[in-house]
Amino acid sequence: MTFSRKDFPEGFLFGTATSSYQIEGHAFGGAGSTHWDTFAATPGNVVRAENGDRGCDHYHRYEEDLDLVKAAGFDCYRFSTSWARVLPEGRGQVNQEGLDFYDRLTDAMLERGIKPCATLYHWELPSPLADLGGWRNRDIAKWFADFAEVIMGRIGDRMYSVAPINEPWCVGWLSHFLGHHAPGLRDIRATARAMHHVNLAHGSAIQAMRGLGMKNLGAVVNMEWADPATDTDEARAAADLYDGYYNRFFLSGMFKKEYPANVMEGFAPHMPEGWQDDFDVIGSKLDWVGVNYYTRKLIGPNTGPWPHHEEVEGPLPKTFMDWEIYPEGLYKFLKRTAEDYTGDLPLYVTENGMANADVKQPDGTVSDPERLDYVEKHLAMVRQAIAEGVPLKGYFLWSLLDNYEWALGYEKRFGLVHVDFDSMERTPKSSYYELQKALA
Repeated sequence: MTFSRKDFPEGFLFGTATSSYQIEGHAFGGAGSTHWDTFAATPGNVVRAENGDRGCDHYHRYEEDLDLVKAAGFDCYRFSTSWARVLPEGRGQVNQEGLDFYDRLTDAMLERGIKPCATLYHWELPSPLADLGGWRNRDIAKWFADFAEVIMGRIGDRMYSVAPINEPWCVGWLSHFLGHHAPGLRDIRATARAMHHVNLAHGSAIQAMRGLGMKNLGAVVNMEWADPATDTDEARAAADLYDGYYNRFFLSGMFKKEYPANVMEGFAPHMPEGWQDDFDVIGSKLDWVGVNYYTRKLIGPNTGPWPHHEEVEGPLPKTFMDWEIYPEGLYKFLKRTAEDYTGDLPLYVTENGMANADVKQPDGTVSDPERLDYVEKHLAMVRQAIAEGVPLKGYFLWSLLDNYEWALGYEKRFGLVHVDFDSMERTPKSSYYELQKALA
C-alpha cells in the first residue's frame, strides 16, 4: 500500500462492510422466508440456484469474523439487519432469537472497540410482505418504520450510525424494471411505485428512529458514473437519463423534494396517487450521506421503449464482474454530491471494492494484487476530494468476506478474507495484510 492513516485527516474512519442475507445463513435462528429465498428457488434466476441458507455461517461464527475486523485495524463495521429474522411475517410477532443475535453482535463489536454502523435493510424482504405487493404497496413505508422501531428499540442505543436502506436503486430499478434481483419483475408501473415507496420508507424509518431519540442517521445511495457512448446529442441525453434514474432520483427526493424531470417523463403516468405530498417525509433531516461506488457505464440511444437506451461495452480494464475500473467516477460523485445536494453534511464512501478470481494456493495463501491496486486508485480519488474541500469522513471497503453475491451465487469473490464455502474456513488474502499494515 502506498498510503497509511497519516495520509488522511485526523479522525477519518476506515471500515469494512457486509450484509445479513449474504453472510449470516438464513436457515438459522428462526428467520422467516424472504423474497430472495423464493427468487433463488425459481429456475434460471440464480447461478446454480444457490441461496442464502448457509451464507458464510456468520450467525455462528460472528466472533471469529469480528476478530478479523479488529485485527485488520478497521475502526467501523458496517452490517445490516434482516427484517425477516426479526419479524418473520414482516409485521406482528417478534422473533426473540433474531433480536438476541443482533444484541450479541452489537456487544461483540463494542467489546473489540469497533463502531457499529447499521443498515436496516439490504434487500431480504419478508415473503408475507412480498405477497402483499412488497415495494409496490404504499403501506410498506409504515411496515418498515415499525421494523425500524423494533430492531433499533433493542440495539439503537449502541449504534454509531444507522441508515435505513442500502442502495435504493437496486431495490427499485434493478429488481422491478430489469428483473435481475428479487422480486424479479420487469414492469414500469411497479418500478415507478417501488422507487417512490423506497424513498418514502427511508424517510418514515428516519422519523421512527428520531422518535427513539437516535442520532447520526443517514442515507446510503449507490452510484454509477454515466458517460455517453458517442459524441452525439442523443447519446448525451441517454446518459443523462441513466444518471437521472440511477444517481439523482433518490438524492433529489431527499434534498430537493422533487424528482428529475427527465425521469418523470417516463414515470409520471405510473406514479402512485398523491406521491407529490410525500416529500416532507422523504426529506426528513439527515446527519450524513453514504456513497457506494464501483464502476461507470457507457450509455447509447436505441429505438426501444422508454428509457430508449442501452449499455455499450467500454474500453477500460474490468473486474471479475465485468465492470470497468474508473476511479475518477468516485471523485466526481463526491464533488457533485456535496456541491449539488448535501453541502457541509458529512459524506462517507460506504462501499467500494472489486470482485476478483481469488484462488487459495497449495501453500494456503490467497494473493489478490488486483484488489490492492483497485483500492489504492480509489483512495487516491478520496484524498483528492478531501483536498478540494469535500467533507468526507470515512471509507468502507466491500467486503470483509467472500459471500453470497445474489443472482451470481457464490462465484464472485469481493472479500478481503477468502471463504471456503464447504468448510467455512476463513483465510485473509494478501490485500487484508497490506491494509492491516496501512491502518496500523
